[in-house]
Amino acid sequence: MSPAPQTLSRSTLMFPLALVLFEFAVYMGNDLIQPAMLAITRDFGVGANLAPSAMSFYLFGGACVAWLLGPLSDRIGRRRVLLTGALFFALCCILILFTQNMQQFLTMRLVQGIGLTVVSAVGYAAIQESFAERDAIKVMALMSNISLLAPLLGPVVGAFLIDYVSWHWGFIGIAVVTLIAWFGLNKSMPKQQQSVTKKPFNTLFQDFKQVFSNKKFLALGLALPLGNMPLMLWIALSPVMLVDELKLSSFAYGLSQFPVFIGLIAGNIVLIKIMDRFELGRTVLVGVPMMCFGALFLLAAVFVPAHALALILIGMTIISFGEGLCFSVLYRFALMSSDVSKGTVAASLSMLIMFSFFVFIEVGRWLYMQWHLMAFACSCLAFLAIWLLYPRVFLMQVMKERREAGTF
Repeated sequence: MSPAPQTLSRSTLMFPLALVLFEFAVYMGNDLIQPAMLAITRDFGVGANLAPSAMSFYLFGGACVAWLLGPLSDRIGRRRVLLTGALFFALCCILILFTQNMQQFLTMRLVQGIGLTVVSAVGYAAIQESFAERDAIKVMALMSNISLLAPLLGPVVGAFLIDYVSWHWGFIGIAVVTLIAWFGLNKSMPKQQQSVTKKPFNTLFQDFKQVFSNKKFLALGLALPLGNMPLMLWIALSPVMLVDELKLSSFAYGLSQFPVFIGLIAGNIVLIKIMDRFELGRTVLVGVPMMCFGALFLLAAVFVPAHALALILIGMTIISFGEGLCFSVLYRFALMSSDVSKGTVAASLSMLIMFSFFVFIEVGRWLYMQWHLMAFACSCLAFLAIWLLYPRVFLMQVMKERREAGTF
């Protein structure tokens, strides 16, 4: 018999807190390193245009193994896969210290990306199974706020490492945090889970076929990378945009991230505070138009270069606030849009999100090198416009079905 979903309490929060510490380490694996990428490219004797590739390869590596880790956790348990994955990620953080050129460095970034899938395809599925619907969304939003310390602290710590020590120490610190998270997970993660399947691995293709042939899953799954892409492009391109072109110092670059990610934290807090008062999904219908409004500030920065930095930061802060209102709700809807085992559905979501990020960031990097801020602003507007044209229709359909079923 499956264990009943838990309610939020001090004791039940210990597992999410341990998981979010691991998630924090995984995010620091990107956010701490991004400000160091210009120094790393110089160390390896390559152009600054390869700096965003450290992030896209990280995401691509996560997407490459999602097909295996999610279904594996369905069959042998989330706990075993999550604990093993955390140890493997810590090992990768040590091995990258020995890379000798950019090719080796990007290869290790690809392998490190497995940590992203361990969190998203295994850890998130365990959270969704452990808590009732609205509690699970609140836990995800709370985890998001804690994990956002990574993009807040990462650029500042990364800038300090560049100026005073070496980028190598960043990976050592990430490995240490990961090991602390592993001990917390080993102690607090439930030993039981809801969906342990005895299906053989030769049914894997049929499971994924069933998930990806589900139009509702595809629409709600694509809603996540489309809505997240402005912030992901910002993380990938802001070192080049702010340091290389606007000539900010590394420390000023780190400080410039604060309003953007404080906006995201504020959006998550508002979601937690108001979601019980409204129909589930209503915050998304407010958040995405708000993000479109923020993207207009990015476009304005193209035509008012004297105030470009201020307009960019205002626009990105509004966008990130809107994203905070959306992500946790959309993730729950997408995960529950298919009846297949949740590890497989979460893996499908991870692949869809990370492959989309990899392609969109690499295309965005190329466009930015050609048309700079105009390409960034127009790309953000385009992603949000596609969201309004396609996923929004399916979101409205899901909300209608929930109203008819009496589930709000």
